[in-house]
Amino acid sequence: MKKIVLVGRSECGKTTLTQALKGEKIHYHKTQYVNNFDVIIDTPGEYAQTKHLGYALALYTYEADVVGMLLSATEPYSLYPPCCTATCNRDVIGIVTKIHDERANVARAERWLRLAGCRHIFFVDSKCYEGIPEILEYLKEEGDVLPWEKEENQ
Repeated sequence: MKKIVLVGRSECGKTTLTQALKGEKIHYHKTQYVNNFDVIIDTPGEYAQTKHLGYALALYTYEADVVGMLLSATEPYSLYPPCCTATCNRDVIGIVTKIHDERANVARAERWLRLAGCRHIFFVDSKCYEGIPEILEYLKEEGDVLPWEKEENQ
């Protein structure tokens, strides 16, 4: 699997997405430091929200194959400036979270991620695992077998 680093502001769903991608039971957990798992790097929102901590995010992108820019569909603004993905030397994908929240504006979040430079956008509701198979398929490398593929081969 390609390694992905998840970036975004606090409470946008990075840790919940991490749990869903790993197939774990979803429970709230505030990320206090960078969690570097086998194929996922979960970063605290404060790193994206604070100028000086943002430099640390740049360093962690070098440990990943893909940068996942998360934006909650409930956000009233975007943290990402226009064309910011152009400065990254990794594949950058957009991930719209909380798509089923009653306050969600999915189309607006998608527009903001596209304006930032994301060409490939995923729409997820981590709590019900919607959109998770699509992200895993995207991260899959030749020879990788995803959990549902193991069941098919048995």
